[in-house]
Amino acid sequence: MKRLFLIRHAKSSWEDAVNSDIERPLNKRGKRDAPFMGKLLREENFIPDLIITSPAVRALATAQIFAEELGYPKKKIITENNIYESGIKEIETVIQKIDSEYKTVFVFGHNPSFTSYVNHVGDQFIDNVPTCGIVGIKFDIEKWKEVERGKGKVFLFEYPKKYL
Repeated sequence: MKRLFLIRHAKSSWEDAVNSDIERPLNKRGKRDAPFMGKLLREENFIPDLIITSPAVRALATAQIFAEELGYPKKKIITENNIYESGIKEIETVIQKIDSEYKTVFVFGHNPSFTSYVNHVGDQFIDNVPTCGIVGIKFDIEKWKEVERGKGKVFLFEYPKKYL
């Protein structure tokens, strides 16, 4: 059994027009929501064996905040360029390359690709994964390379506006 948590980055800032898209930082709401959602996972005892993130500043910052809340070493976070500006195929390739030793994996990234991927592999339709939204999907598999369309069971869908 494998558990995949797809986590969309927290709310980012559009204030500084000088920043490129990949450089956009978290805004005030994002800095509030990320620790809250990390604590929510900790309280449910969902602890990652591995964290992978897009290199975008907002995604990496969200991953680091979650890592801190969950007691995961920040230096062990893996940055994966193929998550940024990706589609279903790129995300699936990243997932299928994960070493089989890892049971619970958190992946931080972006829309629209995360919503599309959730609907590609999961058994429930989700209209939109909002900022700092978390979708947990279970797979009855031994190896991550076995992840494919329709094989997952969505067991968790959380997002800040449900609580804050």
